Amino acid sequence: MSPDVAPQTLTSYVLWGGLLLGLGLGVVGQSTRFCVRGAIADWVESRKPSRLLAWLVAIAVGAVCVQLLVATGSLDATRTLAWAPRLPWASYLVGGLLFGYGMILAGGCPQRSLVKAGSGNMKSAVTLIVIAVVVLMTLRGMLANVRVSWLDRWAIELGTPQDLGSLLSPLLSLSATSTRWLLALLVLGAVGVLAWRLRRSLDGRMVAGGAVVGLLLGAALYLTGQVGFMAEHPETLEPAWLGTQSRRPEGLSFAAPMGHLLDLATLWTDRNTVLSFGVALVLGVLGGAIASARLRGEFRWETFSSPRELGEHAAGGLLMGFGGITALGCSVGNGVTGLALLSAGSVLAVLGIVAGARLALWVRDRRGARVDRPSPAGAAAA
Repeated sequence: MSPDVAPQTLTSYVLWGGLLLGLGLGVVGQSTRFCVRGAIADWVESRKPSRLLAWLVAIAVGAVCVQLLVATGSLDATRTLAWAPRLPWASYLVGGLLFGYGMILAGGCPQRSLVKAGSGNMKSAVTLIVIAVVVLMTLRGMLANVRVSWLDRWAIELGTPQDLGSLLSPLLSLSATSTRWLLALLVLGAVGVLAWRLRRSLDGRMVAGGAVVGLLLGAALYLTGQVGFMAEHPETLEPAWLGTQSRRPEGLSFAAPMGHLLDLATLWTDRNTVLSFGVALVLGVLGGAIASARLRGEFRWETFSSPRELGEHAAGGLLMGFGGITALGCSVGNGVTGLALLSAGSVLAVLGIVAGARLALWVRDRRGARVDRPSPAGAAAA
């Protein structure tokens, strides 16, 4: 942006932009049921491919957007958290595993829970409250020491950005830039071939929703990496990324912003607590989901049917709050933004998320089988 634009003006651009992107994502999520948790569950339980392919399309489109932004100088990806040279592999894996298990228990990740809450689901609203509280406990509360002392210390100092382009370029005898383009195009091509092979069993609306999510990710990175960027802040005389909580370029992510939203709600008069891009995005998703559900006639109040269901959603929220912060991102933060940035850490986190989700689905199926199995007395009576 022009150096003559005041920092406050650039910050307002980022915040309003985040709200608008969130509104779009909320509408897409509600109308197409875009959901990483749903993608995994649909495939594992019934081999339904539509939401899985929508997720892959979001990653592929986002990866191409990232490379275009980097190539045009609109994004310094080395300043993103996904490209940090320190790779806390244990945090990514364990955090992802816990998050994946939790999102099955709670019936949705933070992004999907926001959409469901906007459609009248009070179970998801409770899950979001638990996530927000546990996020703050994990960032700087009683769970922070567990994260820092037990998991974060297991890390590798790479000495280079942790993106797959930088890590694989020596093996391929290519530049890091060429390797990134090669990987992004390979992902796009592979997803295109998969979509063609599965075209008869796909829901085109869901797949289109995935493409829109990928474009929204590109817009988010452009907004926070270019629109909100000042090469020389007038107060610090250093480069600055305005409007984001991390003071870095940010994409789509929902774990940490839930905690920041709770901070803002409870510490409103504290001048150090301000609205950020992530919080605006969260509010936008909620508002977009409400509007979409109302317009489509799909708004329905829904609440818990039993104490056990309440316990499962609370436990899921706890695991997602701790896991999302520990893994440095949620199923969207790692599973869409991080993968589109070709982050090695996000690959580890997503492996953990998928493993945790599959474990939770297996446990649920085993429990259901035990419930359905007749007792010896009942079998004899039959």
